[in-house]
Amino acid sequence: MTQPFRKLALTAHVTASVGWLGAVGSFVALAIAGLMGKDELMVRSAYLATERTTWVVIVPLAFASLFTGLIVALGTPWGLFRHYWVFVKLMLTIFATVLLLLHTQPIGRLAAVARAGPASGPDVRALQIQLVGDAGAALLALLVNVTLSIYKPQGLTLYGRRTLVEHRQNGERELAVAGGRTPRWIQGLAILVVTLIVVFLIVHLAGGGLGTLHHR
Repeated sequence: MTQPFRKLALTAHVTASVGWLGAVGSFVALAIAGLMGKDELMVRSAYLATERTTWVVIVPLAFASLFTGLIVALGTPWGLFRHYWVFVKLMLTIFATVLLLLHTQPIGRLAAVARAGPASGPDVRALQIQLVGDAGAALLALLVNVTLSIYKPQGLTLYGRRTLVEHRQNGERELAVAGGRTPRWIQGLAILVVTLIVVFLIVHLAGGGLGTLHHR
């Protein structure tokens, strides 16, 4: 990419990512208010607000962050799979986006209950707790992404090392700074993130998690 377009893409990515983080933080606050609140009107208002916030703010920002992140990675020397920190960011962004899409249904259910009357009952309580847990997990993933973006831990993946060697052998300019030996913690984080995503998908595809509540 040309430098002006790269700066534009980076600005769009940072704006979408920070906006997504702030919106999820607000969602967590609303979910906790709905779970812990004693005022019935306030609880119902909180769940109506979570539904509107999800579709109007969080979903568009999630896809904007993912899309602009792909543009920045593919259009700059960082790449998608050359550096561990970029790879972990990609996996966490996909995880947070999938988690969001999977749980738009319980968000809608709680909002529907709030429109109809008091938000109470064992099934509703389970959904309320699940909403707080899922939102907290998404917020944690986004905070890790922010940390990785700032610190940019050194280390290339096996693919990144192979690509770097090939370009050096061809006499081409180095794609990105290798940054020395890859810390074990960033390798462990990459393995942990991939493992959690696989387990998460298996549980949901097998009908676990919220699936049992969806069909009650």
